[in-house]
Amino acid sequence: MNRKDFLKQTSLAAASVMLSKYAVAGAETPFPIVRVAEAKRKFRSAAVERVIAEVKNKIGNKEIAWMFENCFPNTLDTTVDFEMMDGRPDTYVITGDIDAMWLRDSSAQVWPYLPLCKEDKELQQLIKGVINRQVKCILLDPYANAFYKDPTKVSEWKNDLTEMKPGIHERKWEIDSLCYPIRLSYGYWKETGDWTVFSDQWIKAVQLILQTFKEQQRLETKGPYHFQRTTAWATDGVPLGGYGYPVKPNGLICSMFRPSDDATVFPYLVPSNLFAAQSLLQLDDIFRYVKHDIKTGNEIMKLYDKIAARIKDTCIIKHPNFGELLAYEVNGFGSHHFMDDANVPSLLSLPYLNCLKPEKEIYVNTKKFVLSENNPFFFKGKAAEGIGGPHCGMDMIWPMGIIMRGLTSTDDKEIKLCLDMLQKTHAGTGFMHESFHKDDPTNYTRKWFAWANTLFGEFVWKTFREKPHLLN
Repeated sequence: MNRKDFLKQTSLAAASVMLSKYAVAGAETPFPIVRVAEAKRKFRSAAVERVIAEVKNKIGNKEIAWMFENCFPNTLDTTVDFEMMDGRPDTYVITGDIDAMWLRDSSAQVWPYLPLCKEDKELQQLIKGVINRQVKCILLDPYANAFYKDPTKVSEWKNDLTEMKPGIHERKWEIDSLCYPIRLSYGYWKETGDWTVFSDQWIKAVQLILQTFKEQQRLETKGPYHFQRTTAWATDGVPLGGYGYPVKPNGLICSMFRPSDDATVFPYLVPSNLFAAQSLLQLDDIFRYVKHDIKTGNEIMKLYDKIAARIKDTCIIKHPNFGELLAYEVNGFGSHHFMDDANVPSLLSLPYLNCLKPEKEIYVNTKKFVLSENNPFFFKGKAAEGIGGPHCGMDMIWPMGIIMRGLTSTDDKEIKLCLDMLQKTHAGTGFMHESFHKDDPTNYTRKWFAWANTLFGEFVWKTFREKPHLLN
């Protein structure tokens, strides 16, 4: 099913979940049981359940505790399909209300569970299975962003003007689709010490990633990828024969789509290039110190150096009100796009992805811009304030953007503001959504969006460990 179909979904304002009291086992309680029944959960982690119990018992804000209980395990409860295939763990992860596995979403959905792998070997196997499944996806097509479990299934987008194959749900080229699996593999190794995940197939997938990055630098040709779609939704298509608006080749990587699955305006998508640079540093670490492959490490660093240099001299622009900051998109000719989108990687999320330190001046200036009326997709209304994007339209705030603001902040007042806004805008459901209207949180899109749910859980758990007083 198409993500766009879910833009029309809204909560039922008159539904029982919006009542202030709920009858449970003959007694009144302020919060209903909305988590999937245990017998119907896709996967159970003892370590995750321990964390849920600890947070529920120790924080004073019982509504946040209830939301955490619902959101943190949502990926495990509802979206994972684990099995052993050819003696290796394999985990297919849907994004929620769409039966397809996005490389980005699946990585982000299981990321918060990594610190628990040491005490839960079954959870470790599940995440290792995600990495193994992602390798299969990349080897099928490094330009695709979303895949089916069934390799013979033909997509509803089979008529897109691009090289569609069975097993591929959608073929939108997004740099971050190849960065997220690297981040997950690297984080898994660092948390578990298990280097066996770097199999021969994993190495082949990485070589394909490096090849794709180089092709999309477009230093000599436009490369093999192009994409067009017959649609009235402008951000679903790529202009000029499916290759996008022109760039001046300089070493940055072209991305035809943003992590929102919306087409870029200028193909040098800055946060995604920063993410790619960070991913290359992680690959260099793996090849040098795990694989002892200095030759590949040197190849990776040459690519990193080109991207890093161009970020420094092409992507930093002087804004008339905020000084030097990072543009969202550039084209190498001098044109730039000042904005930010809630989807990650975003400019706001760069410290979360370890691409920039939060105290670095360039990030401080960028964040001030992003959270101001100068960002055309920053919305402020009666219900909340936050970043949205073209994907859901004007005045629609993404909880993901509020969560990311909280995750990257070191300021108690700002973190508390984000927690308060999230608590007030879940529309009585106990879950996060894709977006909600700035003046009316009951007007929201996607009632089942596992990435946002698990990310909220990560935010609350981080706050619980570092600043528990903000949860009382």
